[in-house]
Amino acid sequence: MTDVLDPYRGLRVLVTGGSSGIGRATARRFLQLGARMAVLDLTADGAPESAEVVTVDLTDRAATTAAVEEAADRLGGLNVVVNNAGISAVGDVTANDDEEWARVLSVNVTSIARVSAAALPHLRRSEHPVILNMSSIAATAGLQERVLYSATKGAVQAMTLAMATDHVAEGIRVNCVNPGTVATEFVDRMLQGFPDPVAERAALDARQATGRMVTPEEVAESVVFLASPLNGSTTGVSLPVDGGISGLRARPR
Repeated sequence: MTDVLDPYRGLRVLVTGGSSGIGRATARRFLQLGARMAVLDLTADGAPESAEVVTVDLTDRAATTAAVEEAADRLGGLNVVVNNAGISAVGDVTANDDEEWARVLSVNVTSIARVSAAALPHLRRSEHPVILNMSSIAATAGLQERVLYSATKGAVQAMTLAMATDHVAEGIRVNCVNPGTVATEFVDRMLQGFPDPVAERAALDARQATGRMVTPEEVAESVVFLASPLNGSTTGVSLPVDGGISGLRARPR
């Protein structure tokens, strides 16, 4: 039975891409709330010290399946899977070749299928099973020069609805979070591809109605909210955490 005063205590959580950015902030927040944590990432560098870390290339299905099994074994099962791992892509429809399309789709979309499929047997044994996928406002907002990235995040949102439908009868809740532009190393690396990274960063801040980029901790707070065992009727939801960009039309500051 869930402790309404301490619902996260003892939850066994797996976060992909948990060594940096949103994933690291999410792993830290779950740990603060008393959950047990496993991180799947290419490197252990940056992962929270008290997390179990399994290094893996999520574009490899066999390796991903083995990594999920190892994480579940270390934790003694799984209650929550956060599919956070992702990479960026910049440019219009002429900018990315087929190899780049395949690489970004594999990380941002197909890895969710790989991880979720491997985790399902463990989630089916859980009292409070949850899958949380990381989408983006790029799924719906029509951002400039983000064709490939937007395509992957639109796919994540569509997958979330389909997965939620497939598993609702099993009691497995599936939701996604749609962040605005988040101030992370991920964005810092993307900005280096622009002629004037400083001006581009200022533009990213300005397009949020709040006048600043979202923080990783703000996204993490939404993830743990959706993962709570107390949210048993919340499934198939796409939750914007975007500084108002999806709904507000504030005058430029």
